[in-house]
Amino acid sequence: MLSAMARWEPNARERLVRAAIDLFAEQGYDATTVNGIAERTGLTKTTFFRHFPDKREVLFAGQELHSRILGEAVAAAPGTATPLQAVAAALDALAATFTDGQRDFATRLLAVIAANDELRERAAFKHAQLAAAMAGALRERGTPDPAAGLAAELGVRAFDDAFARWSDPSGERTLTDLAREALEELRTALAALG
Repeated sequence: MLSAMARWEPNARERLVRAAIDLFAEQGYDATTVNGIAERTGLTKTTFFRHFPDKREVLFAGQELHSRILGEAVAAAPGTATPLQAVAAALDALAATFTDGQRDFATRLLAVIAANDELRERAAFKHAQLAAAMAGALRERGTPDPAAGLAAELGVRAFDDAFARWSDPSGERTLTDLAREALEELRTALAALG
């Protein structure tokens, strides 16, 4: 029987995410059930489904928020900003939402996703959604395609690269610094193409 206290503790969504990552790491994604995740947190399966449509989406919690942060930051960039400067501002805004306390979580998240085809496919979809949010905001600023789409794709690629580097538990650099560096590396690589 679930304790009433566990069900009413705050941060049910965060607790479900952490329990899911723990279970996916311990027993694998396929062997983990929604019931198991809910039981680990002392919550019910019904509570789980109030927060997530399925166990896969637990790993991508926050995607809507991340898309909104990126789009709003692009829109808020100075009017004189180039498309890549607006994207850099968006990456700064998104990176600022991640704390050093999330590094260990990031490491485990990336490992779980890398080990499962379905999750890698979902991660690619998330990548596309984040790029679409930035590209849409760039278009609203007057950046035409293909420049808007390319700048947005470079931004998401830079963020993904930076996130992977940042997730290294021995790392000390901030996600913001790593994202800026990754975007600059991509900008340099693009220029080298001629």
